[in-house]
Amino acid sequence: MTSLIIYGILVLFLVVFAIIGFTIVQQAEAMIVERMGAYHRTLNQGINFIWPILEEAREIEWKYIKADLEGNKVIETKNITRIDLRETVYDFPEQSVITKDNVVMKINAILYFRVTTPKDAYYQIKNLPDALEKLTQTSLRSTIGEMTLDQTLSSRDEINTGLQATLDHATDPWGVKVTRVELQNVTPPEDIKNAMEAEMRAERTKRASILTAEGKKAAAILEAEGIRAAAIFKAEGEAKSLELTSQAESGAITIITAAIKDQGGDPTQYLVAMRYIEAFKEMVSGKDNKVIYLPFEATGVLGSIGGIKEMFNNSTDRKRILVKQPKEA
Repeated sequence: MTSLIIYGILVLFLVVFAIIGFTIVQQAEAMIVERMGAYHRTLNQGINFIWPILEEAREIEWKYIKADLEGNKVIETKNITRIDLRETVYDFPEQSVITKDNVVMKINAILYFRVTTPKDAYYQIKNLPDALEKLTQTSLRSTIGEMTLDQTLSSRDEINTGLQATLDHATDPWGVKVTRVELQNVTPPEDIKNAMEAEMRAERTKRASILTAEGKKAAAILEAEGIRAAAIFKAEGEAKSLELTSQAESGAITIITAAIKDQGGDPTQYLVAMRYIEAFKEMVSGKDNKVIYLPFEATGVLGSIGGIKEMFNNSTDRKRILVKQPKEA
């Protein structure tokens, strides 16, 4: 009877012992187990057993930043026994930095990291998130202090890349991998911001003026080229017209010359007479009465055609035209 009681107590003790030591570690989590105060092993995901009294899970201080109902950031610190191995986003509070040209501005940075070696994250550093925050702040001040305001505002990618490399190297002994650093907000002083906005507006006005001037210049060039092309086209047309007229007159003269020669006449006198007729048409085209004095040689030429003087004296436009022949000397 006594032995049964002892066995029952022993079994009960083992069951309670097993229940207390039974531990389940979730996916992407890790636990550090110490035996008699010294590091013993790291528990990964799955079913694990911790010997009560002899072993215990090591606690680590962890800092959290949360937002309250009004959107303000609240810092909360907890002691945890399980480390999350997933990539963690840590949004640091806004801080003041000074540029190389002595401009004070505020910067808010975001850090992405994950724990790769839980043992080092437990034993190499106390409060890992707080250490990452302080390291990021000092590295950011150092980086910005070597750059001017313009460089800071225009070189975010370079700053992010440089900070990521610096922090990743510095946190390697802590068992941490820094994957990314992003500058979320870069806020210069109000007077600097106003000056930058004024400069930006002036630059845009300048670019607009330049584009307008270039447009007018291009339009003037195109207009001049159009005028020149039109003048060239007109000149070519007139030249072609003169060429065709000359060809037509040449053909007509050839035909007339051949016909007059066949009749025994003088082609030269005929052609001269035709020129006189054209000139007379222009001379009598006005509305007033005209008296026209013809040289003696002209009347001789007109007489050879026959009836030229009668044609002028009986003009169809009903003008009185008196053709006088000067006396021979």
